[in-house]
Amino acid sequence: MSPHPPPNATDLAAHIPAHLRDCFAAQRAAFGKNRNPGLAERRADLRSLHRLLLENREALVDAVNRDFGCRSRFETLMTELLQGQEAALDAIKQLPRWMKKQKRHLDVTQYPLARAYVLPQPLGVVGIVVPWNFPIGMAVQPMIGALAAGNRVMVKMSENSAHLARLLQTLLPRYFAADKVSVFDDADGIGPLFTQLPFNHLFFTGSPQTGKLVMANCAAHLTPVTLELGGKSPAIVAPDYPLDKAAERILWVKMLNAGQICTNVDYLFLPEGQEHAFIAHAQRIVAQRYPDLLNGDYTAIIDQRQYDRLQAMLQDAITLGAKAMPLASGQSGDAVRRIMPPVALLDVHDNMQVMQREIFGPLLPIRSYCSIDEVLQYINGHPNPLALYLFSNDRRLQEHVLSQTLSGGVTLNDTLLHAGQHHLPFGGVGHSGMGHYHGREGFLTFSKLRPVFQQGLLRTVNFLQPPYTGLPSKMLDIMLWRNR
Repeated sequence: MSPHPPPNATDLAAHIPAHLRDCFAAQRAAFGKNRNPGLAERRADLRSLHRLLLENREALVDAVNRDFGCRSRFETLMTELLQGQEAALDAIKQLPRWMKKQKRHLDVTQYPLARAYVLPQPLGVVGIVVPWNFPIGMAVQPMIGALAAGNRVMVKMSENSAHLARLLQTLLPRYFAADKVSVFDDADGIGPLFTQLPFNHLFFTGSPQTGKLVMANCAAHLTPVTLELGGKSPAIVAPDYPLDKAAERILWVKMLNAGQICTNVDYLFLPEGQEHAFIAHAQRIVAQRYPDLLNGDYTAIIDQRQYDRLQAMLQDAITLGAKAMPLASGQSGDAVRRIMPPVALLDVHDNMQVMQREIFGPLLPIRSYCSIDEVLQYINGHPNPLALYLFSNDRRLQEHVLSQTLSGGVTLNDTLLHAGQHHLPFGGVGHSGMGHYHGREGFLTFSKLRPVFQQGLLRTVNFLQPPYTGLPSKMLDIMLWRNR
C-alpha cells in the first residue's frame, strides 16, 4: 500500500466549493461501484447525449445566441449540433471495435503458448473545461470520448456561456444521473478551483497562458491533461493555386463565427505582387455572402472586452504602419451590438500585436513572399501552430511543407475541415497544446491502455534460473546471438 494514498473526495480542500466537492465525491463513489461499464451502458449514454442535442435543438441554439448577443443560427446548427450528433452516432457504431482487446505480438520461441494483449479500461472521473466560442461542440466532443471510454464526467462552462450553462443544468437530469454527467457554470469564477479537483483526466480548451496555470493545478494530483490551446495558424497560397478559389476558402473560415475559432487563419502568406488581387477577390466574396452584416448571418464578438481588444489590435497595426483594407465595403458594422466587419492588413511586421498574439476575430494580416523556404523559415521560427493551411496542387510542394513544419493539424487546399473529421485525431503540439481527441483517439485519451501478459503452459524463464552456469548461460548466449 502506498504511504501516501490519493485523496478521498471527502477530504478535498475546504476552499473548493461544496457543490463541486459533493459532485466529485458522488461521481467517484459511483465509479467505484461500476468500474467498467459494458458496451450496452456506454452506448446508452451516447444515445442519451445524442437525444439531448436532438430533442432540445432550438433551445440550445437560442441559449448560445443569447450568450453571444448575435450568433448565426445556421452556424450553431452546422458547427455544433450537427457535428455533435454525427460524432455521437459514429462513436456508437465504432464502440465495439474500440473496446476490443488488442492482441500484441509475442516471440513464440521465448513465450510458447503465452498471450499478450492491451485492455482499454475507464480512468474514473473526467473534468472538461469548455471555452465560449463553440460551447456546445467543445463540451460534447470530449464528452463523447469520455463516456465511450466508460468514465464519469464533470463539465465547467465558460463565464460567457451563462445562458447555455443554465439550460444544460436544467436539461441534463432528464438524460443523465448527476453521478454520471454534471455541468457547472462559472458565475462565481470557479474555474481555477474546478481544475484543482483530483480528476483522473482533465480536458482543457483555452489560451496557452491559462493552460499553464491549469497544468500547474493538475500537477498537485498528477492528473493527466489534454490541452487545446490555439496559437497563430498560418495559411500559405502557392503560385500554382487559383487565387480566387483560395480567397473563397480562406474568407469562409475567417468570417465563420466572426473569426472566433482557435484553428482560424491567423495570418496569410501570398506570393509577392498578389496582395491587391486577393483583396479584390475577398471584397467580392464578402459582398456576395454578407450583403448585410446585421441580418443575423454574421456573428457578434462575444463581449465588450474581446471587442475592445480587437479594436486595439487593429489600431496598433495601423499606428505601426499597416494598411487597413476593409473587406465589407460600405458596411461599418455596429459597435453597440459588437458586430465587427472583416479587415485585411497589409505591410504587417512582427512588432505589431496582430503578428504577436492570437487574433481570434475578423482581422487578416497578409505577408508576401518570394520563396517557400522563406515562408517555412518564418513559421518554424515561431511556436508550433494548432493548424496549418497550404493551397497548392503541387504534390512535391505539399510533401515538402508537411515534412519541414510541425503543427497540430493540416488541411490542404481548404481551411478548418481537418478539425471536423471524426476519424482524424485533433490536438495541438508544443504551445498549441498536447494530447488528442475525436473518434478513436478520444476514446484512447480517456482510457487506460492496460497491458496484460498471460503465461502459457511452458514457462521458459524456468530455464534461466540461478545458478547461471551450464544451461542458463548457454540459453542466454543463444538469445543474445539471435538478437545480434
